[in-house]
Amino acid sequence: MKHGGDLLTYEDHYEGELVYFSSNINPIGTPNGLNEVFIDGFNTLVAYPDIKYRNLKSAVSKYLNCKDENVLVGNGAVEIINNFTIAAKRVVVMTPAFSEYEERAKIHGKEIKNIPYGEDFSIDIESFKDLEEDELLILGNPNNPTGLRIPEKELLEIYGIVKKKKAFLLLDEAFFEFCPEDYDSIELFKDDGYKNVAIIRAATKFFALPGIRLGYCCTSTEKAKEISEIELPWRVNSLADIAGQFIFNDAEYIKDSKEYIDKERRYLLQELSKIDGIHVYNSHTNYILIKLLEHNEDYAFEHFLQYGLVIRKCSSFVELGDNHIRVAIKDRENNERLLDAFKENR
Repeated sequence: MKHGGDLLTYEDHYEGELVYFSSNINPIGTPNGLNEVFIDGFNTLVAYPDIKYRNLKSAVSKYLNCKDENVLVGNGAVEIINNFTIAAKRVVVMTPAFSEYEERAKIHGKEIKNIPYGEDFSIDIESFKDLEEDELLILGNPNNPTGLRIPEKELLEIYGIVKKKKAFLLLDEAFFEFCPEDYDSIELFKDDGYKNVAIIRAATKFFALPGIRLGYCCTSTEKAKEISEIELPWRVNSLADIAGQFIFNDAEYIKDSKEYIDKERRYLLQELSKIDGIHVYNSHTNYILIKLLEHNEDYAFEHFLQYGLVIRKCSSFVELGDNHIRVAIKDRENNERLLDAFKENR
């Protein structure tokens, strides 16, 4: 199970509708009115999208509170990660992490340096002392699959080392909006002009739009120009273009989604912690990593599938064995289904 989102593989294993707890998508659904935007925008498909994505970049820059010239857009966050990887000399990845960090590096023939997180998934700042010029350090913030944000003080320390070493820090913040409000990386690095840093986010998770493949990024004007030389033309389709011009304006949807996820995260963490036979890691986002103390991931996967629930096996993540699973935070009804399925195994 390299990635989530593959319901078709398991649809014949359960009579009824499967609930995909491996897919970390906003349970509230898409912003109100987006259907009408797509219908009205259907005629845009007869023409190429704006090759410079001027209106889309303007919408993103307003949402992120940066300048248009700081913005890059792509066919999902993965394409933007891919482009930064192409421009790097070597890729440094902390593990466990999203597999595409290493996959992109392997595909482009880049040397990879792995640095393991601590036992509690903490970061040892000293591990970055050996960074070299033009190396690309990729960090999930929050990290996937651990669900943890980098504390602000630690992030600034890491950034200081990156600048000193003339390396580059790529922050994958695809799950940023789900996190409790503490700091915003866009604001944190604004005064420094985003030198040696880029922050990637996406419409995939929070806005519940994985199918349109829209990722966006904030970085320095110089780095944006460098990456633009690598980008494919027309990489964002017309429907993703118009969706991006609409979704960021729905302040009520954004507020309601954050509050809902925060409430359900607290509930699920609290209830899971009462169940014997598992160790539940804390999470700052909309998924929870769980260590199985009595069974392996295959047993757990088959068990939950009997209840129409598809969980994420985690052995594909470097540093995690076959005794970890990851579950998304859904609506209350489905979260209770998950809890009931856990308890049925006792």
